[in-house]
Amino acid sequence: MTVPFTDATPNFMDTALAEARLAARRGEVPVGAVLVHQGKILARDGNRTLELSDPTAHAEILVIRAAARDLGSQRLPECDLYVTLEPCPMCAGAISFARIRRLYFGAGDPKGGAVEHGVRFFTQPTCHHAPEVYSGIGERDAGRLLKAFFAKKR
Repeated sequence: MTVPFTDATPNFMDTALAEARLAARRGEVPVGAVLVHQGKILARDGNRTLELSDPTAHAEILVIRAAARDLGSQRLPECDLYVTLEPCPMCAGAISFARIRRLYFGAGDPKGGAVEHGVRFFTQPTCHHAPEVYSGIGERDAGRLLKAFFAKKR
């Protein structure tokens, strides 16, 4: 399948990477996400689990919540999600329930990912909706950011 890129596609992942860097500065695991509708950014954020004392405050969840609020709908079928790290099972479930059209992610996550690793959520017969998935977008930058963050923690 051909990746449906436009001239703006790399910029959306660049924006997600900028959000991941901001998350790292806040002491959060550096994951950033951007939710796009009709070529425009509806929501952008980074992880805020520590800041909000909320284990569900992953970047993906935060942007899905903000976009759903702004659009006044729990379904986001014409939206694309850009995230710097492969979504976990919780976020994959939210992506499915929101009916996100396309998911672009950077670095794979062999330990916690649920798209190409782990449970492979979107391939399960119980999955309500599977977005088109494109991995490896900005993978090098996302991977470097995560490795540097965890190296400082050790």
